[in-house]
Amino acid sequence: MPDIPTDPAGADPLLRSDPERRERELRPALLRGLHRRCPSCGAGPMMLGYLKLRDECTVCGENFRHARADDGPAYLTILLVGHLMAPLLHLVFVRFRPEPIVLAGIFTLGCVALSLYLLPRIKGMLVAFQWARRMHGFRA
Repeated sequence: MPDIPTDPAGADPLLRSDPERRERELRPALLRGLHRRCPSCGAGPMMLGYLKLRDECTVCGENFRHARADDGPAYLTILLVGHLMAPLLHLVFVRFRPEPIVLAGIFTLGCVALSLYLLPRIKGMLVAFQWARRMHGFRA
């Protein structure tokens, strides 16, 4: 991947005149992705449905056709939900000793609900990360 020059002071006129050479900030892009908004403008919705990406932003026209999320959001969702729910499951079991069917029912519902909530947000963050780092087709 080619190095993208940064110029925090704004002294280099080449970087000011060529927006494609400027570095894109990662943190705002990730926060916009978390809210399922366009990582470029932050105003337009990134998703067409639950997980389907729009072809382009309705506000700024940023192209999302080449974004490659694949299995990344599902993997990260499972990883996150597992790391959140496993200690909680242990804590509830040791402290309250509920019936196994109650414990299984509550934690099954909790895992499914948390997974469904996090999956589109993690996908938005992954696409925003790709945009900020100019991966795949987000270069030009």
